[in-house]
Amino acid sequence: MSEKTKAQELKELLFNKKENGVDFMSEEELKACDDFCEGYKKFLFENKTEREFAKSALELARKNGFTEFDKFGDELKAGSKVYYFNRGKAIILCVKGTRPVKDGVRISAAHIDSPRIDLKQCPVYEDGSLGFFKTHYYGGIKKYQWTAIPLSLHGRICKNDGSYVDIKVGEEPGEPKFCITDILPHLGAEQMARKANEIVKGEELNVVIGSRPFKDDKESEKIKLNILNILYEKYGIVERDFLSAELELVPAFTVDDIGFDRSLIGGYGHDDRVCSYPAMQAIFALDTAPEYTAITVLTDKEETGSDGNTGLNSSYLKYFIEDLARLEGCEGRDVLSNSKCLSADVNAAFDPTWPTQFEKNNASFINEGVVVTKFTGARGKSGTSDASAEYVSFVKNLLESNGVLWQSGELGKVDAGGGGTVAMYIANLDVDVIDVGVPVLSMHSPYEIVSKIDTYMAYKAFVTFFAK
Repeated sequence: MSEKTKAQELKELLFNKKENGVDFMSEEELKACDDFCEGYKKFLFENKTEREFAKSALELARKNGFTEFDKFGDELKAGSKVYYFNRGKAIILCVKGTRPVKDGVRISAAHIDSPRIDLKQCPVYEDGSLGFFKTHYYGGIKKYQWTAIPLSLHGRICKNDGSYVDIKVGEEPGEPKFCITDILPHLGAEQMARKANEIVKGEELNVVIGSRPFKDDKESEKIKLNILNILYEKYGIVERDFLSAELELVPAFTVDDIGFDRSLIGGYGHDDRVCSYPAMQAIFALDTAPEYTAITVLTDKEETGSDGNTGLNSSYLKYFIEDLARLEGCEGRDVLSNSKCLSADVNAAFDPTWPTQFEKNNASFINEGVVVTKFTGARGKSGTSDASAEYVSFVKNLLESNGVLWQSGELGKVDAGGGGTVAMYIANLDVDVIDVGVPVLSMHSPYEIVSKIDTYMAYKAFVTFFAK
């Protein structure tokens, strides 16, 4: 075998090497990756909304020995596992470390909401011999992608007597599904002349829910009547109950292996459950008390700006930290200023079919590991926290020293668009924070794609972060 040239030796020393995970990982670790992703696939299919994710996370937390946090109770002992459940849509999981919390805590924060189609408050109507739901989309979507695909209905209807009905229709074999219609190509000239963002307009996202009229020819709106009668007989609800409902339409797709090699996962809601699931499992993996108190935040409302009392632009995380601090006789602000956070959110994977929106040297790639994103935002880094060089160095060293495959990434070319995460809201609490997540193809579409290797490396990154 010939000796390396001087140039080859210098390249090994000086260049930022990019590695495919297959070359980086042993066969044993590749199997661990595939096994981990089987659990993720099942969880992703069964939890398509923030309520469902939060409820399942609560159930798993209890099975893993977590108890409800008592802010008026005794100081937590090292190894104590507690949770705070926020209004059924967000949850904080905490494992007390051996150090006092005044030395800081380790936070991983991910969101559990995804782009979708919400029902309006007065949704049911009929027109042209069909019954429909009126809708208002949630989050950033390409509206045309949501037409002519099967949809399922999820959510909660609250009645005046304080009771509620949880609905989940369209996921099981044999259940009815729903659909937004599109105009046929033969009559689509006017539609195709529209701008791309208006090919399907928001008020055209009307969902077909039936077509058979109630058998009484003396009344009008008989299709609507028949549908409401079916809902009344099955769920005991009347039209006015929709005013106090949160009902969401999501793709009725399965979660599938993609490719002959089964290396990828296709499904709805990878953004951001491909980060929130690993972050949740990482804190469950803490069998003994870590050095620093570990906290996983699974939050709501990121896709619409993190506002609201279940989003991280509110104060519920800060209050939780303050309560932890008070139990140990210190100030919450001192805990926060000494804390570190991984904002667990996705980045856009380089797509060679659409290369012009990426700057390749600073893009993230499938199978090259978890993405560390120093800043997000748009138009001159607007709307981002922009992690410090010191904190980037800390995270870089942490991952490299513990065998975590990682890469840096930026969300597209400068001025090509951009986006934000929850990182800025945590940074505003005086916490060191950076985005660490999984690269995604077809992000915000009804059917996104991720790599099994990258998903596993996210889990490994969060485990390492909590353990060190």
